[in-house]
Amino acid sequence: MIHKILIANRGEIACRVIRTARKLGYRTVAVYSEADAQAPHVSLADEAVCIGPAPAAESYLKGEVLLAACRQTGANAIHPGYGFLSENAGFAQACRDAGVIFIGPSPEAIRVMGDKAGAKQEMIKAGVPTAPGYLGADQNDEVLIAEGKRLGYPLLVKAVSGGGGRGMRLVHEDDELAQAIVSARREAQSAFGDGTLMLERLILDGRHIEIQVFADSHGNAVYIGERDCTAQRRRQKVIEESPSPVVSPAMREAMGHDAVLAAKAIHYCGAGTIEYIVDQDLNYYFLEMNTRLQVEHPVTEMISGLDLVEWQLRVASGQPLPLTQAQITLSGHAIEARLYTEDPYAGFAPQTGRIAWWRPEQALYEGVRIDDGIREGGEVSPHYDPMVAKLIVHGRDRDDAIRRLIATLDDAPLLGLNHNARFLRDLVDHPRFRAGTMTTTLIDQWQTDGEPLLQRPVAPDAIWLLAAALHAVHREGHATGLRAASVVAYDIPLACGTDKRALRVQHGTGHTYLVHPTPTSPATPLRVLSHDAATGWCRYELEGVQKRVRAVWCGDELHLVVEAATHVFTEVSAWPNQGAGQDPSRGLSPVAGTVAQVLVKAGDKVVEGQPLLSIEAMKMEMWLSAQAPGVVKAVYAVPGEQVQAKALLIDIELTKED
Repeated sequence: MIHKILIANRGEIACRVIRTARKLGYRTVAVYSEADAQAPHVSLADEAVCIGPAPAAESYLKGEVLLAACRQTGANAIHPGYGFLSENAGFAQACRDAGVIFIGPSPEAIRVMGDKAGAKQEMIKAGVPTAPGYLGADQNDEVLIAEGKRLGYPLLVKAVSGGGGRGMRLVHEDDELAQAIVSARREAQSAFGDGTLMLERLILDGRHIEIQVFADSHGNAVYIGERDCTAQRRRQKVIEESPSPVVSPAMREAMGHDAVLAAKAIHYCGAGTIEYIVDQDLNYYFLEMNTRLQVEHPVTEMISGLDLVEWQLRVASGQPLPLTQAQITLSGHAIEARLYTEDPYAGFAPQTGRIAWWRPEQALYEGVRIDDGIREGGEVSPHYDPMVAKLIVHGRDRDDAIRRLIATLDDAPLLGLNHNARFLRDLVDHPRFRAGTMTTTLIDQWQTDGEPLLQRPVAPDAIWLLAAALHAVHREGHATGLRAASVVAYDIPLACGTDKRALRVQHGTGHTYLVHPTPTSPATPLRVLSHDAATGWCRYELEGVQKRVRAVWCGDELHLVVEAATHVFTEVSAWPNQGAGQDPSRGLSPVAGTVAQVLVKAGDKVVEGQPLLSIEAMKMEMWLSAQAPGVVKAVYAVPGEQVQAKALLIDIELTKED
């Protein structure tokens, strides 16, 4: 019997598991790294234990430390969440050996499905359709290159261990294959301790559709509908929904039947997901099995009314599945959007920093659920995944769900660092998404083609007027904005991103400001009706229409949120900053993270655009390239070293032009 549960994870999934455990009356233990000492999951649990420094390899990935925390607190069960050790057969075995209940499948099942090549071989035996690829044990680079050329392109180089897009590279032609193998192997070795690779022919214009399966120790197994996870960038899921807009009842039954067949073939027990790639003719092929709870499990919960974590706890306690296949019913449509602290308009570069504003409770209307693991005033560090929250909505149909998700993204802004909320909003409103014709590579193609939804939003002219009026109020120090009558008008120089404007503001009657877009242009009356500091909502009147916008002061920065895009206004000097440009002689770290590769040394000649070194942060490898030709004077970074954003890593003596 389970008495006390240790959650061997962090962030939103740790909070989510703790809530269900508490609902069922279980006491919980949180674990945390030094970087997570103030994280929400720590205070949400009944007990908490620090397990090491910030890097995951020194804390969340140390199974022996987690088991020691169980002994220290008396926890007799571990819920691994997802990621970290959730699909580590060795850890599941260590739990079994220590007499600790692992809330997940057996070590044997994890081991079979954790080897993606071996898993495909098992599925071939079971009669489940699979995509063509190379699953051989010979990992010699020459063999992999030869097999890749035989399979043809586009081709996926994949780590046989792990998931989440790590250790995976997309190859389009021969020239890319050798480097992709080296890069994928290195990342896989670093992330999973196993650099073994497999090759898989990419299904062109494919869709990623997965089936939620559940099995118990009594021989029962069911499937709970499908999830469409086709909207991805760099093989990382962005939007998930259920049901899929392309799956018919007959196709659902066939995929579900094969998913249950796959689970039973390996004597599976617990929550699992069978992932398929679906081609243009709606033929489906087994990709892999995730032997854990998926990030996107809430969409299944929303349409089924079931608590999948509760099912996990009951099955782990030896109970049979709560429902049979015939008793499972699905209703409506659910969509989940992953909120990442990354900048979609700068190549999805990961972002770190302080969270200045996060109050999701203001968006929790009927049919809305927000799972998060952050709090206002906390820090997003470079050590973990950039996903900080999930916004999940349920509607009567797909259009209902899309409309509700757009409203939720508008009403739950995250302020203080860049994120992908506006991109998510534009994505679910894009004609391709609405038509249900996304593919797994479409977002990456859009990035190459410069699709408008990947262009940074600019602040509308009306928002500049409001920003000027609110800066005037802020200057004057009180909500009414009253000012000495002797002051007729004054200029307020504002900056928003790279855009700078000087607006002239003149106080009118009552709460009205006359704002001139330029000092010589006609004035536009703008009336500030109210500004609630607790909610951030500002109501103003412009051209006879009252409008509402989120307006939050973070120090001297004014954050205005328009359709999920955050526009940050600062009052700046009218004099230009002579040193604002980037110095090409100084190679600065693009992000905070870990140095993965250094490709140059002192004395090397470099040309413009040449890669110099890479930084790994939040599941991504970011490259620092030369901005101009020159000779490397000094290199201040070594592989494995932790560096901060903007840290000086390389000095270059620029080549003088003739």
